[in-house]
Amino acid sequence: HTTSKSTYANQGKLARLPLPSLEETLDRFLTTVSPLLTPQEKDTCIAEVDNFRHTDGPKLQQLLMEYDQQGKSEGTLGSFVEEFWSDAYLAPDSSVVMNLNPFFVLEDGPDNNRSKDQCGRAASLTFSAIKFASSLKKEAIVPDEFRGRPLCMDQFRALFGASRVPKIGERDAVEVDPESSHVVVLQNNQMYFFQALGEDGSVCVNEQDILEILAAIKADATLQPPDITSRNSLGVLTTLPRKEWAAARNEIVSTSKHNETALEVIDGALFVLVIDDVKPKDIHEAAANMLHGTYDLRSRDNLIDYQAGSCCNRWYDKLQLIVCSDGRAGINFEHSAIDGHTALRLVSDIFADNVVQFAQSITKTIYSNHDGMFPSIIQADVKRASCTNSVIPKKLSFELPQKILDKIYFAETTLSDQIVASETYVLEFTGYGKTLIVQNKMSPDSFVQLSMQLAHFRLYGKIVSQYEPVLTKGFYHGRTEAMRTATEKAATFCKTWMDPYATNEKKLETLREATVYHSARIKDALTGKGIERHLFALKCIADKNNIATPAFFSSEAYSKLNHTILSTSNCGNPSLRLFGFGPVVQDGFGIGYIIRDNGLNYSISSKHRQTERFAHTLKQTLIDMGKLIQPMSSLKVEFSRTGKQNVEKDNATTEYLEAYSDTYGEGPDSSASFETLSGTTPPRPRTSSGGFARVLHKQNSISLMRLTSFGENITPREGGRKKLGENVEK
Repeated sequence: HTTSKSTYANQGKLARLPLPSLEETLDRFLTTVSPLLTPQEKDTCIAEVDNFRHTDGPKLQQLLMEYDQQGKSEGTLGSFVEEFWSDAYLAPDSSVVMNLNPFFVLEDGPDNNRSKDQCGRAASLTFSAIKFASSLKKEAIVPDEFRGRPLCMDQFRALFGASRVPKIGERDAVEVDPESSHVVVLQNNQMYFFQALGEDGSVCVNEQDILEILAAIKADATLQPPDITSRNSLGVLTTLPRKEWAAARNEIVSTSKHNETALEVIDGALFVLVIDDVKPKDIHEAAANMLHGTYDLRSRDNLIDYQAGSCCNRWYDKLQLIVCSDGRAGINFEHSAIDGHTALRLVSDIFADNVVQFAQSITKTIYSNHDGMFPSIIQADVKRASCTNSVIPKKLSFELPQKILDKIYFAETTLSDQIVASETYVLEFTGYGKTLIVQNKMSPDSFVQLSMQLAHFRLYGKIVSQYEPVLTKGFYHGRTEAMRTATEKAATFCKTWMDPYATNEKKLETLREATVYHSARIKDALTGKGIERHLFALKCIADKNNIATPAFFSSEAYSKLNHTILSTSNCGNPSLRLFGFGPVVQDGFGIGYIIRDNGLNYSISSKHRQTERFAHTLKQTLIDMGKLIQPMSSLKVEFSRTGKQNVEKDNATTEYLEAYSDTYGEGPDSSASFETLSGTTPPRPRTSSGGFARVLHKQNSISLMRLTSFGENITPREGGRKKLGENVEK
């Protein structure tokens, strides 16, 4: 972190993402794709690359350079790939469920009693999230840094009040309401909302207020049985292919002005709080619930079935905070405008804020100061007097024609098909973790990446394309670059491992070589020297200039590289138990993992694949790999070394230290500097939040007066809000 008070204070210090040379990228492409090709395919690939290098490539590179320079001089784009990468998320017609939106499963809260209580846990997390939103609105959230280097905070503009909106005849848009001030609550397929922020951006409810609001909502939501509410579960329409959802949304809006306003209330909410009437029976079901909800088909007396699962109790176009009936909590977030690192910052701060609040409750009776010796993680003004009347929860209703009611049913049956065809399995490996791997001078992230490739190789005998996103937020408007784990070194390691005549020493040698090589490529991607965003931008610049797509982009080699069988990502810290997402191809696996000091957590999803069998193979692979590396019990305490011995020791481990840098910035510093890369001068300084990036659209705000007068009041339970405005909390 930094000592700067302004969230966006470091934006003007960030370098632009460098545009690599065509020669450099094509040479690296050949090296990257080689392990996936047969000898004959390699020869063909070399010829195709050489042709592109001397024909279409230079022309497209020149156009991309001019486009990048124009975006820089006009201040409209942060990088050469920003617009194209945004379109890659927003243009496809496929459903966002299991195809795009990732999820988190949070660890249990610090207060064991409160963490098991659904309304209590929801109130605690929601209150902290609202405080975070208030602080962000005032640009008081401490900006992210990676080992002293500022990271881009632009994604935080689309964290709250943002919604992915489907459009008729065009790609989706991410619309952001900068004045967003309310929270939408989903329970039993019904929608409610309450005011959370005042006009000055201060928090106008405290945790007890939220608890009472949720109790009132629960009392109302349970008045109707799920067989009735499932017929009107509007949120399930957000699971449709985007063109279908756009048409349905247009039909809803055209039906009445009331419907249009109700959708504006949802779109403009800070986030959606989802209250699930589901108690996951195990960790696998908990992960699946956060990814796509549960499938629970029931029948009434006349044998007409209905969906009672939580899969319809969602709004996938927005950030969702999900709390189950047993207090288990998680996040499902719309991925078009924010990446895992941004969502993780939110979750980390609100979880830590819950921990500190619990600590304060213990120590406030011992110490006289207000915070009980523990300062709050999130600093926000809580002024319960700022909007006394509007905090009463209100129910959203819609006037839905039969055509839309039919569409809701068909959306549910289609989603249910997808859920039945999918499987999520969790592996929580406790044999060892980061500590042991680091003691053996290997990168934990590289080690884990190789474990997944080896597990697949043991099960299927093939080296396959494996994707790992690498954070590029060290650059202005940076997002991610691709790292491909299936390198020549990784292939050698896998083949050596399966060789019955290979010694353990040889296996360990190839493992070390593969991890060092993987870490070096991670560093390349981290510092703007990746290849895939560059190649993707070259393809897109051709389309932008009405140039026929070069044959290179339909080649067997390019297609194999981009057919990602193992889509993986590392995102987590002690606030998370799990992180995951769905596969990106029909025959692939989606694997989110968290590296702990003494364990490794994987969430694995697939469609029509042997997910559990893959997880068991991965577990056995980790056990076997662990047998090769030095156990902690055999490590000896070293005596003090002389200065010369220290230098020699440090030089021996420099390669490991500089190479280790995982996808979300944990690990020793790399030697390259974001700010000294040639041709990457920072943009003009921006001292405040400024305007939106070109890829975002400003949403019209709903006034507090309109919010107050819209919706049906839900009366809080007896003994609700008392003496509103009696205090101002900090």
